Amino acid sequence: WWVIGIITCLLFFASVVAHELAHSLVGRANGIPIKSITLFIFGGVAQMTREATSPGAEFKMAAAGPACSLVIGCLFGLLWFFTPGMAEPVAIMVQWLAYINVALAIFNFIPGFPLDGGRVFRSLLWQITGNYQRSTQIATRVGQGVGYLFIVGGILLAFLRPFGMSWFNGLWLVFIGWFLENAASASYRQAQWRATLLGFTASQVMTSDCPVVPSDITVSRLAQEYVFVSGRHFFLVADEGKLKGILTLHNIKTVSQENWGVTQVKEIMTPINKLKVAHPDQDVLSILEQMDENDINQMPVVSEGRVIGLIARDNLIRFLRVRSESGI
Repeated sequence: WWVIGIITCLLFFASVVAHELAHSLVGRANGIPIKSITLFIFGGVAQMTREATSPGAEFKMAAAGPACSLVIGCLFGLLWFFTPGMAEPVAIMVQWLAYINVALAIFNFIPGFPLDGGRVFRSLLWQITGNYQRSTQIATRVGQGVGYLFIVGGILLAFLRPFGMSWFNGLWLVFIGWFLENAASASYRQAQWRATLLGFTASQVMTSDCPVVPSDITVSRLAQEYVFVSGRHFFLVADEGKLKGILTLHNIKTVSQENWGVTQVKEIMTPINKLKVAHPDQDVLSILEQMDENDINQMPVVSEGRVIGLIARDNLIRFLRVRSESGI
């Protein structure tokens, strides 16, 4: 029984991975890069670096996961039905995997954003209204409502315990509801931030006071004259205004302290040919998507080979906060 239990856990783990891979493969086929897949206690999530650009792409990507789970559940169900002679532990394992995968598909089709069903719901609203923001707002409100229903239902189950249920069943529903409500709010907030960034260019949000250091300076001098004085952890490396690369504390840590005096910045910097750079008239949303896709936090803004500014995530967060607080 212990061996069967472990095998069941691994197969269910593989089923959840397949569910998220289905999202990822359909997303990539529709031009939506997937950065990573994360599995956690409430299931899994495929992290997109940009949102779908059309209702059709959103619908196909959202529906792919539950459809995959439904197919897996049906396959286990058919295996259980057509092989009645299998050993009892194996039969129970196959039956449970059929049930739980179908249950996973049904749960994800609940029309509460950001569940898959909520994204399908948003795609349909988007197709009908043609308004992405309004559709997201409605789908989010429904998602929050579903979360509150789970919380209330969980509390009632915990106290009333119908059909001999344990109080833990109710507590688990409360946790799921809390998670759904928070996920819906966070997803809507992210959508609002992206909408706010639309129409702005790199030159409008970049900072021009980014520290620039020459490429021939030693790490020791850099630390004494720049790092310890300013507390900065990111530097542009340029000679006569021409960008050569960037330097971070991570680069500095690759050099032992006794070699700081003989190691020049150009030896440890990330060279320009390996950098992602932004242009002054590039829209900010595409820059943020590049940052997400390449897992970077800063991008230099370059015009005609010269550094004119820097865009960092904290700059964008500050920009969004100021506009939100000012009601713009």
